[in-house]
Amino acid sequence: MALADLNIEIVGQVVVAGLDGEIDMSNANELGEALSRQVTNEALGLVVDLTDITYVDSAAIQIIYELREGLETRGQQIRLVVAPASPIADALRIAGVPTAVGTDETRDAALHALGERAT
Repeated sequence: MALADLNIEIVGQVVVAGLDGEIDMSNANELGEALSRQVTNEALGLVVDLTDITYVDSAAIQIIYELREGLETRGQQIRLVVAPASPIADALRIAGVPTAVGTDETRDAALHALGERAT
């Protein structure tokens, strides 16, 4: 089982986090804290690209909700990039994530939703 790798990129005023691997209780809190630290007060929000994530458990889903709450408190947004046929799409759907947190099929669509042009 390959735990998730995190890659951060700044696109305009949006923090884009690319994740690859698996997110579970062994790394979810650490990833959540790392993501939170990357979003400054000046950022419009956070795009979390989950297209290369192959597994999530309830701890990973909880981190998504915690990130959303923390960002909303600061007037920022979070968007998730999830391919419809990805291995995690059903788990996120069952947990209500697409309804509670904005999801997009591409990184460009997520950036557009936050008001930032893709580069």
